[in-house]
Amino acid sequence: MPTESLSSCMQIFTTPNNGPQSSCLLSRETKTEDGNKQTSIVFDASIFQHQSSIPPQFIWPENEKPCNKPPPTLSVPPIDLNAFLSGDPLAVSRATTLVDAACRKHGFFLVVNHGIDSELIHQAQMKMNLFFEKSLAEKQRAQRKPGDHCGYASSFTNRFSSKLPWKETLSVRYCADQQQSIIVENYITNVMGEEFKEFGNVYQKYCEAMSNLSLKIMELLGASLGLKPGYLREFFDGQDSIMRLNYYPACKKPDDTLGTGPHCDPVSLTILYQADVSGLEVCVDGKWHSIPPKSDAFVVNIGDTFMALSNGIYKSCLHRAIVNRNTPRKSLAFFLCPSMGKVVRPPQELISSEMPRIYPDFTWQTLLKFTQTHYRADMNTLDAFMNWLEESSLENNIIKQCRL
Repeated sequence: MPTESLSSCMQIFTTPNNGPQSSCLLSRETKTEDGNKQTSIVFDASIFQHQSSIPPQFIWPENEKPCNKPPPTLSVPPIDLNAFLSGDPLAVSRATTLVDAACRKHGFFLVVNHGIDSELIHQAQMKMNLFFEKSLAEKQRAQRKPGDHCGYASSFTNRFSSKLPWKETLSVRYCADQQQSIIVENYITNVMGEEFKEFGNVYQKYCEAMSNLSLKIMELLGASLGLKPGYLREFFDGQDSIMRLNYYPACKKPDDTLGTGPHCDPVSLTILYQADVSGLEVCVDGKWHSIPPKSDAFVVNIGDTFMALSNGIYKSCLHRAIVNRNTPRKSLAFFLCPSMGKVVRPPQELISSEMPRIYPDFTWQTLLKFTQTHYRADMNTLDAFMNWLEESSLENNIIKQCRL
C-alpha cells in the first residue's frame, strides 16, 4: 500500500489532439511498500470538472467505456414495503414473488412506501453540498487512511494508478450498538470540527433510518427465500454497516471515463438513493441497462456477502456509474454489513443434495480486509476472495507443518 510523502508538485498532462495543457493539477509523491517512489495524481473536483481534457489515468479501456447511446431502462419491480409489512396475504405473495424473481435474475429492485421521512432524505441530499463544496484541503481533514474503509477519498488515487473513477466519496461507519449510539455524529465532528455537528446529526439520523429499513427488507428477503421469520433480522443484529456520500463532478469527456467502474458490491445489501441525475447502470445478460432516479424510491441490490449467505440463489450483479458533461451527480448509499466477526454461512434450508454449498465460511471482517488491502472490487471479487482464502489456508498449513 503506498504511503504519502509530504511533497507535492504541479503536474502538466498532454493529450494527442490538443498538445500540452497547463492544468494546475496537483500530484503527490508516494512510496510503495518496497520503498520505491511513485507519483500519483490528486483529484481536485473544483479543477477537474472544468478541464477540456482529462488525465490518462482516468481514461478507461475502449471495451469498458460508457455506451455511445443511452442504454435501455432496466425493468426493476417496485416493491410496496408497507403493504408487505401489513401481513395481507395477497400483498405478501405479490412482494415475495417479485423480489424472488428479481434477485434470482440480477439482484436489483425498488422499494416504495418505505416509511422514510421525505424531509430527512431531502436534508441528507442537501447537506452533501456542505462537504463537497469545501476546498480539497478542508475535505482532506477527513482523509481515508491506507487500509481503512472510512473517510474521504478523492478518486482512490492513493490506491490505484489507472482506470481511476471520476468521483469523490465520504464513507462513515455505522454500528447498531448502544455503546456507539452516535458513532456517525461523533466521527464527523471529530474529523471536520464543531461546524459540522448539525451535518453529523443529519447523517446519524439517516443511518438509523437506513438501518431500520434494511432490517425490514431482510424480512422481505427471508420470506422470499422461505426462511423462518426473523432469521435474517437476527443475523444482522449488531450490524457494522457503512454509509457513503458519492459525488460525481461534471466531466468534459464523459465518454472516456466512469464515475465508478464495473463491480459487484462486496457487502450484504446496498440501499441507494439517487437524486435527480441519472448515472446508475446495471449489466444484465451481457448488456448495460439504466435505472433512472425515482424521488419516492430507493434502489436496493444484493451484494456478494448476501449472495454467499443465500448459497448463490440470489445474485450480486455487475453495475457501474457514469458521469455527464454538464451536471454533477450525487447519491447516498447505505451498505448493510453483518458484525465484523459474524460467520457468513447459509442456513440449512438453503442447502440440499441438489443445491450443495458453494462458498466456505468466512467473516465480513476478512472480506472487508481483502477488498481494502489486496483486491480492487470488480465482477470477480467473491471468486478471487475464495481463492485467496484457500491459498491463505494452504500457506498457514505449510507454516504449521514446518514448525512441527
